[in-house]
Amino acid sequence: MGRRLGEFTRDNTKCMVRVNGEPLIDRLLTQLSRQQLNRVIIVVGYKTTELKAHIGTRYDGALNIEYAENPVYDKTNNIYSLAIVKDKLQEDDTLLIESDLIFSDRLIPMIVDNPYPNLALVAKYEPWMDGTMVRIDDEQNIVNFISKDAFSYSEAESYYKTVNIYQLSREFSAQKYVPFLDAYTKAVGLNEYYENVLRIISLLNSNDMKALPIGSEKWYEIDDKQDLDIAEALFASEADVLRKYYGRYGGFWRFPQMLDFCYLVNPYFPSRRLKDEMRASFDTLLTEYPSGMKVNTLLASKCFGVSEQYVVPGNGAAELINVLMTACPFKGDECLTGFVRPTFEEYPNRYDKDQQVTFVPQNDDYRYTADDLMSFFNDKNIGQLMLINPDNPSGNFIPKTDVLRLARWCEERGIRLVVDESFVDFSKDYATNSLLSDEILEAHPHLVVMKSISKSFGVPGLRLGIMASADKELIAHAKKEVSIWNLNSFAEYFMQIFGKHEKDYQRACEKFLAERADFEHRLRNVPFLRVMPSQANYFLCEVLPPYNASDIVIRMLKHHNILTRDCSGKPGLNPNKQYMRIAVRNHDDNSRLVEGLLEEVIKK
Repeated sequence: MGRRLGEFTRDNTKCMVRVNGEPLIDRLLTQLSRQQLNRVIIVVGYKTTELKAHIGTRYDGALNIEYAENPVYDKTNNIYSLAIVKDKLQEDDTLLIESDLIFSDRLIPMIVDNPYPNLALVAKYEPWMDGTMVRIDDEQNIVNFISKDAFSYSEAESYYKTVNIYQLSREFSAQKYVPFLDAYTKAVGLNEYYENVLRIISLLNSNDMKALPIGSEKWYEIDDKQDLDIAEALFASEADVLRKYYGRYGGFWRFPQMLDFCYLVNPYFPSRRLKDEMRASFDTLLTEYPSGMKVNTLLASKCFGVSEQYVVPGNGAAELINVLMTACPFKGDECLTGFVRPTFEEYPNRYDKDQQVTFVPQNDDYRYTADDLMSFFNDKNIGQLMLINPDNPSGNFIPKTDVLRLARWCEERGIRLVVDESFVDFSKDYATNSLLSDEILEAHPHLVVMKSISKSFGVPGLRLGIMASADKELIAHAKKEVSIWNLNSFAEYFMQIFGKHEKDYQRACEKFLAERADFEHRLRNVPFLRVMPSQANYFLCEVLPPYNASDIVIRMLKHHNILTRDCSGKPGLNPNKQYMRIAVRNHDDNSRLVEGLLEEVIKK
């Protein structure tokens, strides 16, 4: 009945739900039509008339379709729906498939072509999975079915999830499954699951059923609206796949086998020790309120080395960017703000387009210096200048001494300089490049420093950022604008304990610098990429003709399950050229990306 799918099943049965415009039942029957099958039996109940009308006679000549009806579908479970066709199970070898699935075209041939008579397709357990799990031995025998009630997270590493596609031999059904099915339904009732019968058989140590792991093949079970949303991304067409993924703005942990090279974080932090300490306090942090602004300001001051009066913590830098860009203290024409493009678009997106003055570097690598900015904006009547340093996506970096020179230049002209240093800890000599100190802030009261903690600290799920300035009025304004509980307990606790793990963080940054240098060298071996130098944790790459950035990004996602960013069309980039931004991950992930890119060279 699919109640959790709401309006999608109000007039349809679950198998009629459309994924990217195609009903599940249409996709499944098309996949089955490619096999040599005696017949297809569909057990119906809810919305029977609508389903039969939908299927109609479209598959005549390709499939011999029969129907069996469960008249008490709303009072029973799938064990009864299967019991209705138990005689059919004893007449033929059978594929048993649940109709709320979407899966790769390769799965049916995989199970049909396997010589073993009794098989269950299984997938290695991932956190999104729900329902029946199994344990298998070294010979792929299913040794136990794990019900929902028996599931243990401490043992999840040993579990496989049943994909709900089975192959049952006629002999197995007649001699074991159906007799046990009859006995089980008489003893326990009809509101049960047919997997419970398989579980009992597996406990007899008979090794009747083997598991067939599907590896990286795609599949999804659609029980609710979120499942439907994820399935639409997994099985999107090439024309639509990037919109489906990019439009999520994160949450890619729901696609655990996918490598995300859009994700701009430190691959070597947080350390296991820090995560263990966070984990040890999980119950308390989950069930207790966080502190308010006063305590969290104190923690931010301790963690990042600036006085409490100069810093405000935010629910990610995004919250503080919104406050900053609506707090321009200047009037009239002086409210013009200078931007450098290409850049992180969150800042200009939060500002009136008519009040923007934009500098675009006139070179192929999008390099620029403090002198370039001073020269360009010298005769522009701006009241505020935005600098992302290192910049995103170019990776351009202005050294600290030059940034301070720019700050003095801005101060002489009454210009507020905003420096976002979210990526500064990835720069060479990172330990001395930050502007976060009372001495610097007090010497430059027109300076505002923004920092996203997600990036270099590798904790985007905490939603933590800071804004610092000796402009006390701006900081006080920001503290009033955000809610009293703008940070969650996990972000607060991270700031509380970070000092104990600071040496691990420094080691992680050193390790990152070495990996970035190695990754850059290997990326330069990809013949269709022109790799630009970077002091951040990503590279802006020009995609050279005849290759196309969108095609490469789509092929990497569809063929290698790797998500990269097509930057072509980003404001400030040459509209006649193609660009990708590629994040730096750990060595194994980076190797997998380079191998995938080189495979695309061979295919071309």
